[in-house]
Amino acid sequence: MRVLLCLVSWVLLCCCWIAQAEIFTSIGQMTDLLYTEKELVRSLREYIKAEESKLAEVRSWARKLDDLTRISTSDPEGYLAHPVNAYKLMKRLNTEWSQLESLVLQNPSDGFISNMTVHRQYFPDAEDETGAAKALMRLQDTYHLDSEDFSKGRLPGMHSNAMLTVDDCFDMGKTAYNDGDYYHGVLWMQQSLKQLDAGEEAVVSKAAILDYLSYSVYQMGDLPRAIELTRRLVAIEPSHQRAGGNLRYFEKLLLKEQKEERQEEEQTNQPASEEPIQLGTYVRPRDHLPEREIYEALCRGEGVRMTEARRSRLFCHYQDGSRNPRLLLKPMKEEDEWDSPHIVRYLEALSDYEIEKIKEMAKPRLARATVRDPKTGVLTTANYRVSKSAWLEEEDGPVIARVNQRIQDITGLTVDTAELLQVANYGVGGQYEPHFDFSRMFGLVLHNEGGFCINHSRSCQDNLM
Repeated sequence: MRVLLCLVSWVLLCCCWIAQAEIFTSIGQMTDLLYTEKELVRSLREYIKAEESKLAEVRSWARKLDDLTRISTSDPEGYLAHPVNAYKLMKRLNTEWSQLESLVLQNPSDGFISNMTVHRQYFPDAEDETGAAKALMRLQDTYHLDSEDFSKGRLPGMHSNAMLTVDDCFDMGKTAYNDGDYYHGVLWMQQSLKQLDAGEEAVVSKAAILDYLSYSVYQMGDLPRAIELTRRLVAIEPSHQRAGGNLRYFEKLLLKEQKEERQEEEQTNQPASEEPIQLGTYVRPRDHLPEREIYEALCRGEGVRMTEARRSRLFCHYQDGSRNPRLLLKPMKEEDEWDSPHIVRYLEALSDYEIEKIKEMAKPRLARATVRDPKTGVLTTANYRVSKSAWLEEEDGPVIARVNQRIQDITGLTVDTAELLQVANYGVGGQYEPHFDFSRMFGLVLHNEGGFCINHSRSCQDNLM
């Protein structure tokens, strides 16, 4: 039998959705970007200081030459009558203006650009930005967060000044729109429009927001509101390339629907809803996961509640591994979490030193977590598993050997045939969607038992849920 101890998420473990890029899938590696950005800010300040120094010197030249030319041009012949003035004019134009030209041509940005070039190879790419945006939407769905709450930084249990601008909300909506996710496209375009109407400055235009919003609303099946939004777009920008055609098309569709329902007179002038678009205005389309609603409810802590009678039968124990000599003087703290199936939690199983040492060893080895393709049997990344993981073995250091020994002492199982110690690090909205943690090989069914992941084959790459 195989034992897999899952050290899950150093920072944030959230439930939920989809990503193809790499950096955003691991908080551990994202933290390095903060220090990279700090270094770039330092380099930027050095560049600004150099530019200011250069500009101050140019200003000094300008003031000196301004005074000189004002005097010389007031009486050119009298000025040049003095041989020294004539000499200095020749010298200035031949030598000093060339020096000024060289000063102006100096480029203090070289150092900053060089620093940027060095660090750019570690920058996140467009896929990372898209993945992070989708992670926010995943959190929004899971925890029933309104776009405005998200935009204003009002998240449950978190106090921060992190806010989203009009342009941020627009980019969130555009990310969803480009992925065919019109549900979230509507929510974020509406929030972008709301903040713009409130007077917030933005780069994006109101017409651009209405363009995306009106079509997304149409895709959600709300023709009256799509028509109303498109009319607003036409009023702002009559020559808009698509707005006029869309408006005629939407109106034609609405008329057709009304005729089919034989209710033309009652509904021809039916106005669009005046209620603002918000969370709950439209129903989120179902996706590939039938258990989505239950899964997210569990993430919100809305699962099956333990009755007081059942809770009274849960206890805390000192576990000595059936009188294991290594646990007699310092038994493990074992806490019953659930009665059926029996789930226990081991407290203080690792020391702070061991935790930090394991993280230190794992960080440079973190790679996108994989799953086994059920058709090909090949390990591959999947959009329903957003994390990075590393595998450690006893040869990597005495800490791993101690942890493995502790697992054996607690469970009574051997790790000689076990998978390696897995360290999982989750990123923004990190998740592993509900899945069966088993596969079939050589006729054996692999399954979970108790609080550890018990596997019969090294092919099982899953985390303990």
